[in-house]
Amino acid sequence: MKQLIVALVAALAPAVVWSAPYELVIRGGRVLDPETGLDATMNVGINQGRIARVSTEPLTGTRSIDAKGLVVAPGFIDLHQHGQNEESGVLKAFDGVTSGLEMEIGVPDVKEFLTRKSGHSLINYGTTASHAAARAAAFGSPLAGDDLIPQSGHATNDPATPEQVRQMQARLNSEIDAGGLGIGMGIQYVPGATRQEIIHIFQTAAGRNVPVFTHIRSVGRKEPGSSIESVSEVIGAAAVTGAPLQIVHINSTCLADVSDCLAMVAGAKARGLDVTAEAYPYIAGMTSINSALFNPGWQEKFGIGYDSLMLPETGERLTKERFDELHASPKTQGVVLFVNRQEVVDGVIANPLTSIASDGEIGHPRNAGSYSMILARYVRELRTISLSDAIRKMSLMPAQRLEKATVSARRKGRIQEGADADIVVFDLATVKDRATYEKPNERSTGMKFVLVNGTLVIDKGALVSGVLPGKGIVSKQ
Repeated sequence: MKQLIVALVAALAPAVVWSAPYELVIRGGRVLDPETGLDATMNVGINQGRIARVSTEPLTGTRSIDAKGLVVAPGFIDLHQHGQNEESGVLKAFDGVTSGLEMEIGVPDVKEFLTRKSGHSLINYGTTASHAAARAAAFGSPLAGDDLIPQSGHATNDPATPEQVRQMQARLNSEIDAGGLGIGMGIQYVPGATRQEIIHIFQTAAGRNVPVFTHIRSVGRKEPGSSIESVSEVIGAAAVTGAPLQIVHINSTCLADVSDCLAMVAGAKARGLDVTAEAYPYIAGMTSINSALFNPGWQEKFGIGYDSLMLPETGERLTKERFDELHASPKTQGVVLFVNRQEVVDGVIANPLTSIASDGEIGHPRNAGSYSMILARYVRELRTISLSDAIRKMSLMPAQRLEKATVSARRKGRIQEGADADIVVFDLATVKDRATYEKPNERSTGMKFVLVNGTLVIDKGALVSGVLPGKGIVSKQ
């Protein structure tokens, strides 16, 4: 009798699930799952922050969203998001981003960051452990406040002693224990770091089986110190240590030689190394003007002059006198650098090796418009990327990069039963980035509905007030 009952329950289970009232149902949209290749008109049922059902059959929900004529896709995952304030969170949501993580450099204090964000974030968040912060502390000059990189000085320009490197490694291990999703390294911001130091830091990441996210050492064609040499350095460190590696914003650090840099990434992958790269779709970068990136020789490396630098707050183009004043100031000052060509950027974005990451922060349009630009410019207008490939670059590829650091990443970047209900519903015909260098905080349009952990944060194209469903994504979660 017991076996008969079990068999009857098993036979009836599908009918129970299919007819269950879900908290939310997304009806009749073009559902894309980049992992399985699903691209079909489907219904999606959501319960308790997860996708409970993906079906062609009708589903009943407490609330139902009509997605006819709209695309239903996994929420976009930005692994390179510096702006972690409320304003940036809103801009990201309108751009379809449901997870925005500080992975390039990392934050100085992982525990403090996660505690501060808990219950106060519109979108999901996370961070790497910061090599720059660990180095500054080892030199007796810990980073202050919200600073991500140290001002040019002894902590950036001097080589570390073996004892200082051990201090860095101890701190980085502690920060990973606190939830850091890897190690963030801005090597160009700490030019005093020797090749030996870099290998020791990669060894630390390898020992914890977490990725290294790195801004490479230098830019340009001049040897020594070329982009090619700098990419070789980090691929070599990954090869000899076994650490997974992501090269950040390869578009802006390899510039005209980016096709050769990507060929090096492809070669490393073909030989079994876990090496990936990301890029953003803008010709200008942004950084701190009083950092070591602007140590003597920067004009030759970047191939630009003072007038290629712009203050984001005012649009002021710099002169030598104004640059010298700001570079010497102890006050952190962001500056926009016009360093690239559109045809170079277009080629990088279309390359199947690159995922998309914004490098977003207040003052640059990439903070507000990177993902909508991918859909509007590259999918709809240029047609150099298919819609399914764009979704893969913006959701699944970033999730897969995180999977060694946290099991929770296996529930991200997918429209599958059991996945987290981080979902975007958008109109491919109208989605559009609106942010410019003159007006960098203009919200993107076209995202009709955005869900974070099953909670609507964008509803019928409008921000939902009073909801903060973002959760921390932490190591080994």
